[in-house]
Amino acid sequence: MLIRHTVCRFLEQRGFTVEAASNGLDALEALKRIHPDLIITDMQMPKMGGTEFITVLKSQHSTKDIPVIIVAGKQSGFEETEHRADFAIFKDIDIQQQLAKALQLTLDWRRAEGSAAAK
Repeated sequence: MLIRHTVCRFLEQRGFTVEAASNGLDALEALKRIHPDLIITDMQMPKMGGTEFITVLKSQHSTKDIPVIIVAGKQSGFEETEHRADFAIFKDIDIQQQLAKALQLTLDWRRAEGSAAAK
């Protein structure tokens, strides 16, 4: 919960509108009414973990192209096994610094990709 709060606060301070969910099932419910530019998900959540959540995201037409940033422990290995994520942030390293880099790389990359593809 502390990490979710830190991530939400970081994003809100930079002008992002944030919708938070406490687990993958709640996030999927939220995605029925919102279409975010970016999804940041913890890999270890109750009810539905990050891997299962990403599987559902990538299988649905409406959410498959939304960039995903995963949050995991450095020793978990998720950054190496979850290839569908655009970026990985580690819980045990300065989260704010990593978030800044992830946002810059992920959103700038998506903007360039979108304009090149003329979407």
